[in-house]
Parts: sequence; structure tokens; C-alpha cells
Amino acid sequence: MKTPGLIDLHLHLDGSLSVKSVKELAALQNIALPETEEELLDLLRVSPGCKDLTEYLEKFAFPGELLQTKEAIALSVYNLQEELKEQGLIHAEIRFAPQLHTKKGLTQREVIEAAIDGLNRSDFSAELILCCMRGNDNREENLETVRLAKDYIGKGACAVDIAGAEALFPTENFGELFELAKELGIPYTIHAGEAAGPESVYKALEFGTKRLGHGVRSLEDPALIEKIVAEGITLELCPTSNLHTCMFPCIEEYPIRKLMDAGVKVTVNTDNMTVSNVTLGSEFEKLIAAFDLTDDEIKNIARNSVNACFASEETKKELLEKIEKAE
Repeated sequence: MKTPGLIDLHLHLDGSLSVKSVKELAALQNIALPETEEELLDLLRVSPGCKDLTEYLEKFAFPGELLQTKEAIALSVYNLQEELKEQGLIHAEIRFAPQLHTKKGLTQREVIEAAIDGLNRSDFSAELILCCMRGNDNREENLETVRLAKDYIGKGACAVDIAGAEALFPTENFGELFELAKELGIPYTIHAGEAAGPESVYKALEFGTKRLGHGVRSLEDPALIEKIVAEGITLELCPTSNLHTCMFPCIEEYPIRKLMDAGVKVTVNTDNMTVSNVTLGSEFEKLIAAFDLTDDEIKNIARNSVNACFASEETKKELLEKIEKAE
């Protein structure tokens, strides 16, 4: 498939560890793996019959065990960048939650610095989004993530986010995190409009985000779509992931065409390459087959990704030039 430059803005580190990377990380830490590759894939990937988000999230348990040391975190970030480069991507924003990698004694600062170390080992263009996590008992950990982000913006990190069980822990509960981010001058994106409906998106917009992780349930409220268009909000679409969490029955029902026709700025992303067994190239292939996307539409999606990314203006200019020069 010809594309004008692939850019992934919504890519979770722990959900995108390749089998090769998992084997390296396990060997590094003397962690036992299943005897067969088939059994290993069962640990890392959802089944074709995945029933819901709960089942989907089960696949993050084992990768999390592998990402609890500085060297493992650095190696995983480096390996992912090299794999993205091999796939033909020109830029990516890799996200992870520092607080999830402190189970063996690392501090959040040490986790972030290890990830930046891995980032700097590769010449691939990428930055890190630091995720807070939805929950009832991790307020201080979330606030720490935002405060630490201030020290690393422009030095490997580019933004903060909040991820996790959106339906169980409503977006409205986390306003103070984004007030703090605004106060500190930290860019942010917000997972919203995935497991929860338009009310979650309204809150995310109230908090001042210019990007939405997923955001597809905005279509349930025409007035919300008008607001998204009027405010120039960009949606980080993750098609196969949304199918796996049973938001839509098949790719033909995916709302990318409806969103584009409504004037919404959309981007296409993988979410979790390994959990969903996708690449960004395969995501585009599915969408092209289902919706007959034109070359101009694909190029415009790429432009949306550049314009919405948290990179420096100089990097954005370079990325746009690559897209415009591509045949």
C-alpha cells in the first residue's frame, strides 16, 4: 500500500511489545515464557472472539510484568521505534503510564528517564506521552505524573493523557489533573468517547483538550459533533481496537466516513499493535478496502496527524514536507 507517510499518535507501549521484544525482555530478566509461540501469543493477543473491554485489558498483565526494570523499559522503547521505522512510519507518539512500572521499586522519575534513554538510542522520530490512570486510589500518583512531565517536555516527553476504564471512572473525576497540566504548560490528550458516551467527551472538551483518544461515540450527539468541528478537535481513531472491544460489529460499520463527511479531523492509529495484531499499514488497508479512501483522503489524514501531534514546529514542518513529497 502506498501512503504519504505513516504517523501513529495513539500507540501504547505495553500493548505493542512484539514477540521478538518479549523474548528479549524475558531473557534479560530470567522470566519464564510459555513453551510454544502459540501459547505466548495467547498471552499477548486478544482472540478473534473477544467479548468486551474487560477481556481486552487482560492482555496487558503479562507485558506489564516484563516492564519493571530500567533496562527493560529502555529496550522496549528502542525496539518499538526500530519496528516502526521498519514498517515505514515517519513519526510516532508512544504512550505509557509511569506509575504502572514501579512494582519492583523504580520511581516514576526513573521510569520516565529509562524510557527517554531508550528513545534516544534510536534515530526514529518519536516522543513520549505520559499517561495518568483512571482509578479511585491513585490521585497522588496521577498528580506526580503530571508534575514530572513538566521536567521532561521537550526532552523526550511531549504530553500527558489519562487512560483506563472510562466507564467505571468518569472523565469528570479527573479535572484537577488537567487544571494542573494547564497551569504547568503541559500539552495533553484525553481518552474519551470510547467505553463512555458523549458526556465523557463534553467533559474532555471542557477541560480544554484539543485531541480525543478514540472519541467515536461523539456521533451519538449531533450537537457534540458540531462542537468538535467548530473547535477544530482532532480524533485519534483506532479501528481494530474498537472492533475488539465490541464498539462496532465490523470494519464496514466503523464511522470514519461519517466523521470525515461531518468535517471532523480524524487520524488513524493502532492503539495496541500486539494486543490487536495490527500495524498502521494494515489499519489503512482495511479502511481503504471498506471505504474506498482516495489518495487525497489518505494524505489529508496524514496531514491531520502532523498538525495534531505535540512535536515542535520545526519537526512538524519536516514531517509535512515528507508527506507532500511522497508519491
